[in-house]
Amino acid sequence: MQDLLLSYYGDDLTGSTDVMEALELGGVPTVLFMRQPDAAMLAQFAHCRAVGLAGTSRSETPQWMDTHLKSAFVWLKTLNAALCHYKVCSTFDSSPTIGSIGRAIEIGRSVFAQDSVPLLVGAPQLKRYTAFGHLFAAYREKYFRIDRHPVMSRHPTTPMDESDLLIHLSRQTELTSGLVDLATLQSVARSEAFDRLLAEGTDIVLVDVDSRETQALAGKEIWRVRKPGGSFVVGSSGIEYALLAEWVSNGTVRAEPEFSPPGAADRIAVVSGSCSPTTERQIRHALTDGFDGIEVDPVELISEASGDAIARATAAGRASLEAGRSVVLYTALGPAADRGGEIDRQEGARHKLGRGLGELLRALTIEQKLQRVVVAGGDTSSHALGQMGVDALTVRMPLPASPGSPLCVAHSRVKAIDGLEVALKGGQVGTDRYFSAIRDGLSS
Repeated sequence: MQDLLLSYYGDDLTGSTDVMEALELGGVPTVLFMRQPDAAMLAQFAHCRAVGLAGTSRSETPQWMDTHLKSAFVWLKTLNAALCHYKVCSTFDSSPTIGSIGRAIEIGRSVFAQDSVPLLVGAPQLKRYTAFGHLFAAYREKYFRIDRHPVMSRHPTTPMDESDLLIHLSRQTELTSGLVDLATLQSVARSEAFDRLLAEGTDIVLVDVDSRETQALAGKEIWRVRKPGGSFVVGSSGIEYALLAEWVSNGTVRAEPEFSPPGAADRIAVVSGSCSPTTERQIRHALTDGFDGIEVDPVELISEASGDAIARATAAGRASLEAGRSVVLYTALGPAADRGGEIDRQEGARHKLGRGLGELLRALTIEQKLQRVVVAGGDTSSHALGQMGVDALTVRMPLPASPGSPLCVAHSRVKAIDGLEVALKGGQVGTDRYFSAIRDGLSS
């Protein structure tokens, strides 16, 4: 692949499609692989200028990362892109034992033989902002410091109890860190300050972003300090938005993307492994707007009786779809229904839960000849799509009302799955009528 601008690893699948959407909106053709492709599969997307690899590291241990993340970075390095991005969630939720961003930076820094790693988290497009090193995020049109956020401060696996991102990282790594703050970023000494941190050997350099203007300045600096052969960077999809501003400014990207409306689907199937209150509202709205709801017991789905649970849910889904109705199959209806304590007693249970939902969705898709489906839940999506036999995704249509969760096209060796339209959404993403909008062709 020639003239590759960017390669990236997404720490979960919905985050990976978030990056793909940002790039496509900026006129950069992008493909997202579910696993490392062979030469033949890679050649099918030779026209792309960005290549992604969807991962699961957000829900994995540092020990898992040492093996799997390292091999992924080694492969991405062979693509010789100008930059390689380790994509993390814009809420930065992580811990020393699960989804450690600090450990990921250590691994990437080693693979790319790089002293200093730029870090950018703020993404105004997603209502995420960093100011003097602290992270802020929106929730229902109000703005919160991340350690006071109604959802992320109470995340069931990786609650964010610290808004200072460099303090948060210090719990995960002994690497040194520094900050290019808002005042410095907007001063004439911006480049000098950035270069000084690099010259001092600062291992992690966080760059503040609180607006599209500071985002563009951050993108200018990250692009300026890249090294021949490719540099390693870490952050949210704010990285892509920042770089796109610079690429447009310097003429690297000129294309105006065009997306044709997909139209309405007669019926769709949704599977959800999310406990988020956002997803809860979306499910409840769907149930008032032509969807049938089917509750799937998550504990049974990871048990020895999982086959029975899948068979019952498939039969219930079949009845709704054959009646011409869309269906949402869910393992939880909001935080009050979270059974994570029971699920986590079994090692690898959350992965098994995602695979079970994928098996269920695959059966309904093939049997009912569905043309459009949705998977809700960042951790769920990666394992579900793997179970469905999806090899790669490209963007079919961005969702302006729900940035970060585009409608995609699946590419697969399985004939019934190849060409399937798939929407993937993280727990905090989307308006209340997200599922209805997907069914209705993204109309507002």
